[in-house]
Amino acid sequence: MDIADWGLLMTAATAAGWVDAVVGGGGLILLPALFLVAPQLTPQAALATNKLTAFTGTSAAVYTFSRRIPMEWRQMAPAAALAAVTSACGAAAVSLIDKKYFIPIVMVVLVAVAVFVTMRPTLGTTIATHRPTQRKTVLVLLLSAGLIGLYDGLLGPGTGTFLIISFATFLGTEFVRSAAMAKVINLGSNFGALAYFAVTGHVWWSLGLAMAVCNVLGAVIGSRMALSKGSGFVRITLLVVVIAMVIRLGWQQFG
Repeated sequence: MDIADWGLLMTAATAAGWVDAVVGGGGLILLPALFLVAPQLTPQAALATNKLTAFTGTSAAVYTFSRRIPMEWRQMAPAAALAAVTSACGAAAVSLIDKKYFIPIVMVVLVAVAVFVTMRPTLGTTIATHRPTQRKTVLVLLLSAGLIGLYDGLLGPGTGTFLIISFATFLGTEFVRSAAMAKVINLGSNFGALAYFAVTGHVWWSLGLAMAVCNVLGAVIGSRMALSKGSGFVRITLLVVVIAMVIRLGWQQFG
């Protein structure tokens, strides 16, 4: 790769870190850039290197959010651990499943998310009047971590977005708190997939670590903006990113 290729990847890694920290979906920025610059990469190698970069950026976002937003670690930690396990299972199944069936399904889900958020303007922007019971909270966390963690290992685009919507819808949390919670679960799912890919020798360590530095920078900026600008900013960004993801996946599938 020449200097221009490295510059493109570092820029993409920074942008992906910002988007991931605010609403998720950074993989749709970085993965296409990896395939463009390094077309010799196998899908497993591209996903693995992206996971290394995403794991570091997500770690920085979790640290930044947790300094301002109290976390229920006794509930969040087991959910993150479950996400790690199911994500590793998803990563192991990547070569066994035909992904052409996944993209149309993901597009339909993302369109539904956009319509749902648009039709409910108060979703994620106001605090629920009734705090969910501990049992409901744990159930939502574990189901979201298990199912969306599996999806993250298999495919990945929009993992953070799906987690944010799940928490805002079923737990009544504001988008900023939902984003903070999503980063903890996403940290677990990134770790699980990365661990599997590392053991199987698919990670391009030098490139992944170089992009990780830029990804951390983007993640810190994004999480600080989400904290300072509030749930309204996260809501608008979420809608923009969801629409962009639908267009990007549609082009990938039908273009």
